[in-house]
Amino acid sequence: MNVTTPRHSVGRERLRLFLRNPMGMFGFILVSLFFIAAIFAPMLATHDPLALDIPNRLSGPTLEHWAGTDQLGRDTFSRVLYGGRVALQVAAIGVSISLILGLGLGMLAGYGPRWLDNILLLLFDSIRSFPTIVLALAAVALLGPSLHLVLVIVIVTSIPSYARLARTSTMALKNTDFVLAEKSLGAGTVRTLIRHIMPNVIGPLLILAAMDVPVVVTIEAGLSFLGLGVQPPMASWGTVLNEGYLIIRLTPWPIVAGGIPLVLTTLGFTFLGEALRDIFDPRLRKGR
Repeated sequence: MNVTTPRHSVGRERLRLFLRNPMGMFGFILVSLFFIAAIFAPMLATHDPLALDIPNRLSGPTLEHWAGTDQLGRDTFSRVLYGGRVALQVAAIGVSISLILGLGLGMLAGYGPRWLDNILLLLFDSIRSFPTIVLALAAVALLGPSLHLVLVIVIVTSIPSYARLARTSTMALKNTDFVLAEKSLGAGTVRTLIRHIMPNVIGPLLILAAMDVPVVVTIEAGLSFLGLGVQPPMASWGTVLNEGYLIIRLTPWPIVAGGIPLVLTTLGFTFLGEALRDIFDPRLRKGR
C-alpha cells in the first residue's frame, strides 16, 4: 500500500475546499494581480515614474495617462505600479524575517526552561506595549526617515505575534507521546525542535503571515504618507496618497489611484488568509 496516499488525499481535499470557496478564490485572484503588477511593473508601466511633464500636470485620465498626472506631470498609473514594488518588498522581507525570528524565539520560549520563557515573554510584551507609530516617530527622530527604517520597524513590531503563537503551540506539543519518545531515544533539543516541533507549528504561522501582509503594507503606506518612510521622489502608495492629498482640491485622481490598490491588496490577502484558516483548522471549518 502506498503510504503517501493519505497525505495526497488530504491535499486534494484541501484543494477542493479552497476551489469551492468563492471568497478565497477572489482573494487569490487579487493577490496574484498584486504580485504580477509589482514584479512586472517595469514592463507594465506606460511612463517613467520619475519623468516630469509640466505642460500636462494635474491631468485627468487620458489615453496617454491612464490615471492622470500629479502636480509635476508624473504619470500616476506608473507611480502606483512602482509603489506596488515597494509594498511587495516591505511585505516579503518584513513578514519573512518576522516569521523566521518569531518561530525560533517562540519555540525556544515554549520548549526551553522556565526562566528563558519568562525573559522572552517580558521582551515580547515590552515590544507590543509601544504603538507602531510612536515607535516609528522615535526611530525617525534618531535615525531619519528611510525605507530600511520602515523594514526594521515592521520586523520588530511583528515578531511578538509569531513568537507567542509558536510558543503556545510548542507548549502544547512538548509533552505529547511522539516528542517524549524522541527524547527517550536520546534526541537533542535542536533535533527535536526542527524535526518534530517545527513541522506542527509552522502551519498556523503561515496563515498568520498571509493575514499580516495587508497590515505590513498598510504600515508602510501610513508611514510614507506621514513622511516617515519612503522619501520623494521615490514612488510608494503612501507618497502617492500624500502628494494627492495636497492637491485634492485640484484633482482627485492621485488619491483614487493610490487608494484603490491599497484597498484591493488588503481585501485580497484578508480573504485568502481567512480561506486558508478555514481549510487548515478543522475547528473553524464550516459545517462542523
